[in-house]
Amino acid sequence: MISINDIIKKFPKRQSATNKGDFGHALVIAGSSGYTGAAYLTSQAALLSGVGLVTLAVGRSLYEIMATKLTEVMVRPFFETRDLSLSLLAEKELLAFSEKCNCLAIGPGISQNKETQSLIRNIIAKVEKPVVLDADGINAFAVHSELLKNVKSSLVLTPHPGEMARLIGKERDEIQKNRKDVALGFASEYNTVLVLKGHETVVASPGGEYYINQTGNPGMATGGTGDVLTGIITGFIAQGITPFEASILAVYFHGLAGDLVAKEKGLLSLIATDILNKLPEALKVLA
Repeated sequence: MISINDIIKKFPKRQSATNKGDFGHALVIAGSSGYTGAAYLTSQAALLSGVGLVTLAVGRSLYEIMATKLTEVMVRPFFETRDLSLSLLAEKELLAFSEKCNCLAIGPGISQNKETQSLIRNIIAKVEKPVVLDADGINAFAVHSELLKNVKSSLVLTPHPGEMARLIGKERDEIQKNRKDVALGFASEYNTVLVLKGHETVVASPGGEYYINQTGNPGMATGGTGDVLTGIITGFIAQGITPFEASILAVYFHGLAGDLVAKEKGLLSLIATDILNKLPEALKVLA
């Protein structure tokens, strides 16, 4: 099992003569009607992870909402569906914009609209930058998992047990009883980094390495915490960390931030925004 201390030592230290362009650009493709919070949490978490620039891509009708919620994150509007999710018409422009970026996060709050799900599969098939695929981004491949074997990019998938069960066609209980083996098997077969979320999150590499996380607590079992994790992984990759090592660092510090919150306010009232607010304290060791 990989040691977290070995990974922390590899995190690049910041030099004096630098600018925002030296720390990467993350593109977050997320959000739809009723799910603007997921887009916010992912984008803000990427920014707090140290990435130099973050752009959020949303449907046109959500632009004003997200531009108001997010101050430092850049928001770009694209063609949308009737559900205010991203439309297939946005594909060409999204792919063109992704060329300027170092890593993409796709899926938080993006909806299961059929057109949007097709858009996700098209982007994954064509984009050549690293991608963190989460939530409905993963669900887009629930009956199309074979498409993941032919991608050009480095992929990180971050399913919870239910999403993992849908993706590989097994029961949730079976996933939970064999978490490490399921994660390692999928990572190897699909040549991806697999982050199987839950108690003792498993991070598996295509080469058979794995990390079992020991931070975090039951209070983090609440809406939005997974979106925060996706943002941190994306931010770390955009700064030049390998997808596997970025995923290990992200699950560790995500859980650590949750533990810092729990010490102050307990478990019952812990929410995803609390984890965002504790990320700066949790990440101090990397500076």
